[in-house]
Amino acid sequence: MKFHCCDRHRRNAVNAHPTLNGLDYLEVLDRDLPEAHPYRQRTLFLHFLKPVAGLDRGNLRLEGGERVRGIAVDWASSTPAAPAFTPEEAALLAAAPDPARVLVVRTRARGDRSTYRLRLVRSPGDDHAPPGYDPALAEIDFSFKVECESGFDCRPVHQCDPEPTPPPEINYLAKDYGSFRRLLLDRMAQLLPGYRDPNPADLGAVLTELLAYAGDHLSYRQDAAATEAYLGTARSRVSLRRHALMVDYPMHDGCNARTWLQLDADADALLPAAGTQFLTHCPDLPVRFAPGSAEAAEAMQRQPEVFEPMHALALRAAHNLLPFHTWGDERCCLARGSTRATLRGHFPDLAAGDFLLLEEVLGPASGKAGDADPGHRHVVRLVSAEASALGNPLTDPLSGEQITEIAWAEADALPFALCVSAVTDEEHGGVYLDQVSLARGNVLLADHGRRVAEPLPEVRLPRLLVAAAGTGGRCDAEPGVPVPARFRPRLSSWPLTQAVAPSLATDVPASLLLRQSPGEAQPQVSLTDPAQPGQLWQARRSLLASHGDTTEFVVEIENDGIPQLRFGDDRRGRRPAPGSQLLASYRIGNGSAGNVGAGSIHHALSPVAAITGVRNPLPAVGGVDPESSESVRRRAPEAFRRQERAVTTDDYAAMTQRHEDVANAAATLRWTGSWHTVFVTPDRTGGETLTESFAQSLQRHLDRYRMAGHDLDFREPLHVPLELALHVCVKPGHFRSDVRRAIEELFSNRVLRDGRRGLFHPDHFSFGQTVYLSRIYAAAHAVPGVLSAQVTTFRRQGGTDSLALADGRITLGALEIARLDNDPNHPERGVLDLELHGGK
Repeated sequence: MKFHCCDRHRRNAVNAHPTLNGLDYLEVLDRDLPEAHPYRQRTLFLHFLKPVAGLDRGNLRLEGGERVRGIAVDWASSTPAAPAFTPEEAALLAAAPDPARVLVVRTRARGDRSTYRLRLVRSPGDDHAPPGYDPALAEIDFSFKVECESGFDCRPVHQCDPEPTPPPEINYLAKDYGSFRRLLLDRMAQLLPGYRDPNPADLGAVLTELLAYAGDHLSYRQDAAATEAYLGTARSRVSLRRHALMVDYPMHDGCNARTWLQLDADADALLPAAGTQFLTHCPDLPVRFAPGSAEAAEAMQRQPEVFEPMHALALRAAHNLLPFHTWGDERCCLARGSTRATLRGHFPDLAAGDFLLLEEVLGPASGKAGDADPGHRHVVRLVSAEASALGNPLTDPLSGEQITEIAWAEADALPFALCVSAVTDEEHGGVYLDQVSLARGNVLLADHGRRVAEPLPEVRLPRLLVAAAGTGGRCDAEPGVPVPARFRPRLSSWPLTQAVAPSLATDVPASLLLRQSPGEAQPQVSLTDPAQPGQLWQARRSLLASHGDTTEFVVEIENDGIPQLRFGDDRRGRRPAPGSQLLASYRIGNGSAGNVGAGSIHHALSPVAAITGVRNPLPAVGGVDPESSESVRRRAPEAFRRQERAVTTDDYAAMTQRHEDVANAAATLRWTGSWHTVFVTPDRTGGETLTESFAQSLQRHLDRYRMAGHDLDFREPLHVPLELALHVCVKPGHFRSDVRRAIEELFSNRVLRDGRRGLFHPDHFSFGQTVYLSRIYAAAHAVPGVLSAQVTTFRRQGGTDSLALADGRITLGALEIARLDNDPNHPERGVLDLELHGGK
C-alpha cells in the first residue's frame, strides 16, 4: 500500500525544482515478505522525488499510535548492500522503479491499527525539515496494518472539510423563468460584491438564464403532477381517461360516421372489402380512378373526406335500376309501414341479405325529377326475394310480364308512403307516370376513414442498468439488470378513426346498422412485426385484463389529437422486443367531419373498372366528436353509481327501459313452483306489439342484469279501450264534415300531417297513467270551427257507470294502458262517437 504525502499539485511543483527534494510515498512491507519473516510490518520503504542522500536514523521521527507508542527506528539506509538487509528486502529494493530514491527504514516494533506519522527532521532536537527538503513533503501519515483483513476500503482519504455556511434564503414564491432569473442574480450579487447585471452575451448571463429555464421547466412539471392527480383539476385527456377508468367510465374519443352508397356498374364484378375508397366531390375528376394514378394523387391533394366499404359487394349491372310493378294501378302507393313490394323484371340474383334503396325519382304532381322529395329515400335489407316458382320465372298472369317478389324486415318498414305510379295534375297535363319511384341495387354500407400504413420507430435497446438482487457471495460480481427503454411511439397522421364493429349477419336489418354508440368505439389501428409473420398487435381500451404474453396495446390521445401508443410491461400486455420495428396500419378520419350531406360522395378510388357511378343517397350519420373534458368531469363521478344489476321488480323495470325500443316497463315477481319468475311487461315505442323477435332481443338485453335464480317471462300490456262521445256545436260558416275530419284526426292514434301526434297516440299513455277529461275538452275546443263541445260519454268500453264522467278522469291499474284507436275494423280497441250540429 502506498501512502502519498499530499495532492499531486505540490508534488509536481517540488519535482520540477532543480534542488528541492521531498517524500513521494511510503510502503509498508507486509505480504510481500514470507509469512514467517521477522521484519514483516517493520520495514518501510520511503520513496523520494529525487535520489536521497545524507539521511540516517537521526533524521527520522515516528509519532502516533494508541496501544503501541514511542516506536523507535533501528536504522535507515539507502544502500542495497547494507548488511542489515535480508535477501528478501534486498530483492524488493532492487525491484523498485529507482532504488536511488528509496530510503529503507527498520523499526523496533510493529505498530497497532491506528494512524502513525513519519517526519523528516534535522536532528533529534530540531523539528525543522532537513536542508534541501520541502517542509510540506517532509511528513506522511500511514498505518502498519494496511494489508490486514478489513471490511472497508483502505485507501486513505485526504480532504479538507469546508466550514459550514449558512443556507441562502430561498423565495419559494419564485415559480417561473423571470422570478428564477432574478433570484439567481440576487444570489450572485451576495456572493460576489459589486456584481451587476451582466451583458446578455456574457457567459454568466447565459448560464443564469439556462438555470432559470431549467427551474421553470421543473416547476411546471411539479405543478402539472399535482394538477393531473385529480379529476377535477386535470387538463390532460390522458389523465382524464385514466381517472375515468378507475370509476369504470368509458371516456370516448368520438366515433366515425356511416352512410349508404349506391353504385352503378356496366358489368358484373366483385368489389372486395379492402382496396377501395370513396371520396367526396372533387371537380373535374372522373367517377373512378385507379390507385396510384395521377388522378388519385390530385384528388388526395384536395383533402376530401374518404369513406371505405364495410363489406364486400357483388356488383350486378342489372341491379342499377329495379322498377316497381304496379299491377296496372295508375295511382299505386306503398303505404307507410310496408314490408313487401313487387319488382318488374326477372332478378334471380337478388337474395336475402341484399340491400336495396327505395327512392322517389319524380314529383308525383309534376312528373319532374327536380320535384322529387329527397326525404323519400329509404334503405331496406331483404329477408326474401322470389323470382321463380317451380323452376319458371314469376309473371303477372294478366300482362305476362316477369316479376320478382321482395320482402324486408319489419325494422326496415317504410317510414313514409312511397308513391310508385301517379297521374300528374291538370297544370302538368294529367300524364300517367309509371316510375315515380324506383328501387336500386348495388347498395353497400361505408364508414368514414382512410387507411394508411407507416413503420414505427425501432424499439431502442436498454441503456440503463440497475443492481441485481444479491443472490451470490459478496465478492461475486453480478451483472446489472437492464431497464427496458421507454417506447411510446406516435402516429404521424390524425385524427385516428374510432369505429364500432358492425354485425353484418344477414338477419340484421339495415336500420340497425346505422346505430352506434361512441362508448363502444375502438381505435382502428393494428400493428404487425415483419420479423414475426402472423403476429398481430391489437388496440384495447385498457391493459388491466391483458396477460403478459398478449400482443395488445392502448391508444392514448392528448388534447392535440396526436395518437400515442402505450404497450404493456410483460405482466399486463407484452412489451415489444428491443431492436424490433413494428408496422402500423390505421385509419384517419373521425367525428362530425364525416357527417357529409346526401349526394356528397362522387368518386371511387378502386381497381374495379366496372364502377360507373357512385353516390350516397342519404346523409352520413353517427359521426361524433371526442368527448369534452367538462363532460368527463361531470359524468365520471356518477358512473360508479349506475346500477348494473336487477334484484327488485323496480330494478327489472328500469333495466328494461334501457332498451332502445322500450318507452316504459313494469315488472312483477311471483313464485312459480320451482323458482321465482319475473314477469316483464314492456311498453314499446309507437305502441308496437310484443313480437317473438323483440322478446328474444329483450331477453338478451336483460340477461346481463338479472339475478341468478330468476327466470324471465314477457307479457303484453293490458290495453284498456275507452268509449268517448262528444256533442259538438260548429261555428257558422264552417262545414261540419271538415270539423269532423279535424276532430277525428286530432283524437286518433296516428302522427298528424304536421308532425304532431294524435291525442291517443300510444306514446302519450303508459302504465297506470290517468286519462283526464280536461285534456279532451282542451283539445276539442282548439279545433278550428268548434264553437262548443260537450262530452256525453267518458268511460271504459263496455262499462255502464258514469262515475268517470262525474270525476273527470279514468283511473287505470299498474299494468293498464289507455287506448282509443277508433278503428272501424277493430271497434274493441276504443270508439269515438261524434255528434255535430250547426255549421253548414
